[in-house]
Amino acid sequence: MNKFHGTGVALVTPFSADGSVDYDGLKKLINYQIEGKVEYLVSLGTTGESSTLNKEEKKKIWAYTAEINNGRVPLIAGIGGNNTADVIDNIKDFDSTGYDAILSASPYYNKPTQEGIYQHYKAISESTDLSILLYNVPGRTGSNMSAETTCRLAHDCKNIIATKEASGSFDQFNQIMRDKPADFMLISGDDPVALPMIALGAKGVISVIGNALPAQLSTMIRLCLSGDFNAAVPLHLQLIEFTKLAFAEGNPAGIKAALRYFNICGDHVRLPLVSATAGLSEQIVKQIQHLGL
Repeated sequence: MNKFHGTGVALVTPFSADGSVDYDGLKKLINYQIEGKVEYLVSLGTTGESSTLNKEEKKKIWAYTAEINNGRVPLIAGIGGNNTADVIDNIKDFDSTGYDAILSASPYYNKPTQEGIYQHYKAISESTDLSILLYNVPGRTGSNMSAETTCRLAHDCKNIIATKEASGSFDQFNQIMRDKPADFMLISGDDPVALPMIALGAKGVISVIGNALPAQLSTMIRLCLSGDFNAAVPLHLQLIEFTKLAFAEGNPAGIKAALRYFNICGDHVRLPLVSATAGLSEQIVKQIQHLGL
């Protein structure tokens, strides 16, 4: 699955001031990513505010994204939830035309046991022929998918091809790299640790900051994957402050403030999220200018 090596970007969903989906902004965003030479795109992951979109909006966004992309880069659709039967129904109802895989976050709020997480993904795997990427993000879900559960799924379910790991635990990353099947991909789910994770053997990142800085980030990731860490580290260090600011008031408020500066789309979000404060937006713009952009 080399198509998922490198930089994937979890696209924001642009909104207009009235809260409707801004499709012109989404078109500009998709083209901006491809012009920035990212390797693939994720539509309606957490960064896309999928939890505040209804089913019809999701279908329209997925179809529009595939239309604008027009096969230029691989596409992944974010389809997850904490009701296994509902996730399966949503996958069966999903028009996969133009899409290569599904990214599915570990169940949130319920706090299932490791056996529950395993059975959740096993049921999803058995319901579809589509490739599946696991997504472990304990900071959002309230529970951690252990390395043992990840590798058990990787060995038992052949269409589960990768995990987007955002646990922040290098002990966990180490165990996954040691125990996973050879062709199963570890992918960084956190921008700040993408470089050290690639040094360990990860195949890239599914990024938030790539929305605003696709060329800069994807260049750094490609250098890492080629083993040229002497060239990659300075680029990584240059992005630290921007990354910190982008997440200072939650995701995707900060990154949308950056996209507004680049005139890609507005900074509107849907409640319960709120836009970045004026003070943070000003800091983000100053940092972008400091980077010479």
